[in-house]
Amino acid sequence: MAEEKLFAGHAVRRIRRATGLTQAAMAEALQVSPSYLNLIERNQRPLTAAIMLRLADRYDFDPRTLTGAAPGGGAEAIRRRLSDPMFSDLDIDRTTIADWIAGAPEAAEAFARAFDRAGAATGPARDPVSEVRAEIERWRNHFADMDAQAETLADELRLASGDAYGAMAERLRIKHQLSLRILPVDIMPDRLRRLDLHARQLQLSELLDPASRTFAAAFQLSQLEAKAEIDALVAGGEFTDRAGERMFRRHLNGYFAAAVMMPYGRFHRACEATGYDIHILQRRFGAGFEQVAHRLTTLQRIGARGLPFFMLRIDRAGQASKRYAGASGSPLASVDGRCPLWSVHHAFDDAGDIHKQIVELEDGQRWFSLARTVRPQAGMAGDVVAEFSVCLGVEASLAAPLVYARGIDLENGPATPVGLGCRQCLRNDCSQRSQPPAGRVLTFNERERGLSPFSFAAD
Repeated sequence: MAEEKLFAGHAVRRIRRATGLTQAAMAEALQVSPSYLNLIERNQRPLTAAIMLRLADRYDFDPRTLTGAAPGGGAEAIRRRLSDPMFSDLDIDRTTIADWIAGAPEAAEAFARAFDRAGAATGPARDPVSEVRAEIERWRNHFADMDAQAETLADELRLASGDAYGAMAERLRIKHQLSLRILPVDIMPDRLRRLDLHARQLQLSELLDPASRTFAAAFQLSQLEAKAEIDALVAGGEFTDRAGERMFRRHLNGYFAAAVMMPYGRFHRACEATGYDIHILQRRFGAGFEQVAHRLTTLQRIGARGLPFFMLRIDRAGQASKRYAGASGSPLASVDGRCPLWSVHHAFDDAGDIHKQIVELEDGQRWFSLARTVRPQAGMAGDVVAEFSVCLGVEASLAAPLVYARGIDLENGPATPVGLGCRQCLRNDCSQRSQPPAGRVLTFNERERGLSPFSFAAD
């Protein structure tokens, strides 16, 4: 096995401290000397593939998370923070940032936290969306206890009936004294789901397709049967107001509902057997494209991990209404800016078709992405028909198991160079550029005209 080198001392130190080990104890377990482990933790020696395998074997962690857990999110994330105009007079290049993270990872992490907190303090007084997103990412959008509970419920429903929707309706009726009723759109013109406690009915709009009806029934079961677990998770989030609490609770109820429809073990095995073929997964589990895409970002059970996907949902204006970086750690899902060269924007041109693309960021990261449009349930004729582009992505080096990646050279094949929005992108001479990068001095030459309307000084 090739000894590929990786400097990840911060990650090794985090594992050691989490397990309460001394350097000597961990060194003995990894079959290295304490002095060598000390050098690894200080990023003065690489974490070889052999040592990485021993770490994974003894401490049960996913080696793919090493690069995603860098202090402050890694060199690229630190660089984005340093692009703030307040640092424009400082000559801090990529090499300096890399040396800082390697030599003083705790200081880099402290800077990132302080910068982010200051930004939150000077921003809007309350931003429940950002709070909830941060809490979801803290868990990497994987809630193991909820998955286990949902899997048990799904098995009970399968024993009761092969029809998941029918089994859920029956459980609601027998166990919770709630009948399930489909109402015409003229009775529920502006609602898709409503719980009428007076009539003891879960009322669903006839506009909902079969997958959405099943999800709605599972969502109601979550509110009734997963309440204790969800209450604990919400309390642990320590949100500043009720809006954040309710939004996070809604996310967790949706998570549980999807986990009942697509139980972890069966869904994970189906993913591996089909090459993550979303069309087959939709049919096998009676789910929609977006439901499957969301579920794919949650597969991080210890001992049965799926690929670390991120998910993004945007409208035609490029505004993100959903984004989950999950275990991928991808900046493509973590930042607000996006590049128009990325196919997540082009999916609107071919509604329903899957757009495949390899993109490459400035730091050389390559990501394989799939994008397709979805349309939520519409109202009556003449109402606004919403449309979104849903994108799934995974690090290109990990994408080989995907049926969509067959025949594609993931490592060395052509890739579209993209940035994280023009204000964060430092690619010069990009003809698509709409804004100059933040924190860079503009330059002008009256005798020349480049590809981009903005020229700027390099590092």
